[in-house]
Amino acid sequence: MIDQSRNFRKTAVLGAGVMGAQIAAHLANTGVPVVLYDLAEKKGDPNGLVKKALKVLTQLRPSPLASRSVLETIYPANYEQHLDLVKDCDLVIEAISERIDWKHGLYNKITPVLKRDAVLASNTSGISISKLAEPLPDHIKSRFCGIHFFNPPRYLYLVELIPHSDTDPKILDTLEEFLTKTIGKGVIRAKDTPGFIANRVGSFSVFTVFYHTERLGLPFDLVDKLTGPSIGRAKSATYRTSDIVGLDTMVLVTEKSLADNLKNDPWHKYIRVPDWLKKLVAEGSLGQKTGIGIYKKINKDIFVLDKASHEYRLIRDDVEENVRKILKIPEWGKRFAALQKCQSPQAEFLLSIFRDLFHYSAYHLSHIAKSARDIDLAIRWGFGWKQGPFEIWQAAGWKTIAKMIQEGIETGKTMSSAPLPEWALDNKRKKVHSAKGSWSPAEKRMIPRSRLTVYKRQIFPNLILGEYPRSTHTVFETKDVRMWHTGDDIGIFSFKTKMNIVNSEIIEGIRLALEEAEKNYKALILWQPSGPFCSGTDLNIFIKEYADRNNDTISEFIRQFQKINMALMFSYVPTIAAVRGSALGGGCELMMHCDRIVASLETYTGLIETSLGLTPAGGGIKEMVQRAAADSKGHLLLPHIVQYFEQVVSAKISNSALEAREMGYLQSCDKIVPNAFEILHVAKQTANDLYEAGYRPPQKEKNILVLGKAGSTFLQVQLTNSFKGNFISEHDYYVGSQLASVFTGGEVDEGQKVNYEWLIQKEHDLFMDLVMKAKTQERIRHMLKNGKPLHN
Repeated sequence: MIDQSRNFRKTAVLGAGVMGAQIAAHLANTGVPVVLYDLAEKKGDPNGLVKKALKVLTQLRPSPLASRSVLETIYPANYEQHLDLVKDCDLVIEAISERIDWKHGLYNKITPVLKRDAVLASNTSGISISKLAEPLPDHIKSRFCGIHFFNPPRYLYLVELIPHSDTDPKILDTLEEFLTKTIGKGVIRAKDTPGFIANRVGSFSVFTVFYHTERLGLPFDLVDKLTGPSIGRAKSATYRTSDIVGLDTMVLVTEKSLADNLKNDPWHKYIRVPDWLKKLVAEGSLGQKTGIGIYKKINKDIFVLDKASHEYRLIRDDVEENVRKILKIPEWGKRFAALQKCQSPQAEFLLSIFRDLFHYSAYHLSHIAKSARDIDLAIRWGFGWKQGPFEIWQAAGWKTIAKMIQEGIETGKTMSSAPLPEWALDNKRKKVHSAKGSWSPAEKRMIPRSRLTVYKRQIFPNLILGEYPRSTHTVFETKDVRMWHTGDDIGIFSFKTKMNIVNSEIIEGIRLALEEAEKNYKALILWQPSGPFCSGTDLNIFIKEYADRNNDTISEFIRQFQKINMALMFSYVPTIAAVRGSALGGGCELMMHCDRIVASLETYTGLIETSLGLTPAGGGIKEMVQRAAADSKGHLLLPHIVQYFEQVVSAKISNSALEAREMGYLQSCDKIVPNAFEILHVAKQTANDLYEAGYRPPQKEKNILVLGKAGSTFLQVQLTNSFKGNFISEHDYYVGSQLASVFTGGEVDEGQKVNYEWLIQKEHDLFMDLVMKAKTQERIRHMLKNGKPLHN
């Protein structure tokens, strides 16, 4: 079947505010041209508002732009001069302020120029889609729906797709395929109810925390310790997240989107803005954007608001030791049982916020979502939880938790006396998620996942509790590695080390996998089921052997790493690196030595060894020098060497796969895939294509043009200027100077050619020199202890 989602060739975003501009940025990130509209500026450039918004995009951190180059595909426009450009757009997304009269006025302006088959959508976070559709002509009404991106649109996986009663179902299918494959999102179809799914349940989880914080008199920083990663939620927890979102935004969402529209909700009285929060907003203390909110930072110290005094004090960790131990219990059932036995306000707080969230989710499931899976995935993808409320409830024991909620209702401990639905109290019920699907109250059965064609591209989708991963077949497995396949003739090799780092067993595993692949498989793919692609080599090796003064072991490890990278390059079967997340240092070198790379858009890669006082030694410099020579196409080599040298000596990491391509870590033949869950599928296709085309490995003898001593002198002059200007340390200068020599081929004349062996020997020798330096060892130890570089 032909993919109809590809018909969304050009888009328009109406409104260049915070969300509109970032939605436009992410469409551009994924290769979709965008016309970004706003009002015409009254003075100066009529497109001034949009151009200011585009400039802000370049300043935001984390960056909404996968590369600054994507700005070239965002076209600034205003409604007065450029309305005719809408005629060329297949998808128009309205993202202006949450005023229904303003939105209707804009629809009246653009509908006369919309293409007859164009889709019009609103990014509203709470206004009824049915009410928004009311003034639209019938032929447009059927092509209208809600597309609710979460902030920031580039990084949060969730997009809610909300139809109204007249939306054409085929349009929804096409949009879901487009948003999933082309834009790289996880799509949940929500019912047209206030707050839709994620904000409805996610915001209520915040209100429960607010209520029980106040009821039990707990301080904000303590609550953030209790409601962060220890219970599977985001590191910023509750109150810190409020600061990040913006306290004024919290007020607006609470009062306008939820409180005003949920007056019949049994929990309505809790959907309110606390007085202390209103006071902060009135004072202009809006959170992160103003530098002060619930928290504030002074130099390196972080202070938190004391609600009683309305003064700030230093944060502290007041989690009771017995509660801390309970939170380390991995099984939810045992954890809740321990909390019930613990006579502590902190334990009561944790039980209360979960009990009331479970109660609310069960009561509203049939009103807001098709199945329990939709709520759990929406909360995971939109709020960054490891598990959704129904997953936690089921993992803790369905009947046990249902009984706890029911007792809470009967004794008045729950926030509302609303009854649990009959399906939740069914004595036969043990779960709402299973291999067959997830519970749908409307259909009174477990319903499976979507059957849309696009999901066939997700060989291993984001699973819900109770679902089983696709069956696989192990070829061989050790403590640290596994070679396997999915029932076909393409081998897959995965790491099992912490952060997927490279150690001697990984190197030996790749060697065995290549040997096996050359005998029995079409290709070999390096892919990790979880975590980053590879965070580099095991630094503990260098610490241990340094302490023992065992240079030979380090030397042998480096030589074996170089050897395996060359084996990946010259294997008689295609080798593919399927990359998502970090590919740093040695991980970057592994990736670059494969025949092809299939990278998720969110790939962060670079040769970062200089931050540790080391230099790449697995063939990474050799690859950079070779690519610089290829880029020069026989003309001036120096500018290309300078570019690659500067990014290696500064340990620069790409902001995305797009930027990795600009930095030379990905090449034009490599593929960038917006949706991380699709990279294995595309990697398999790539492997098959190479095999079917009669793959042969590249020639082993390769002579590379280098700059020689003259080029090294030029690079060292740049380093000298940085050193004299106090931009780099003495050790940085030494590392960079030695790196400059290797980057230019060593002690050879300008214009000479060297082979691979020459360059990787230089890499080895320099690494061995540096790893035995005391300052390098200080950096390695600091990184292992603190997870960040030391500038000594």
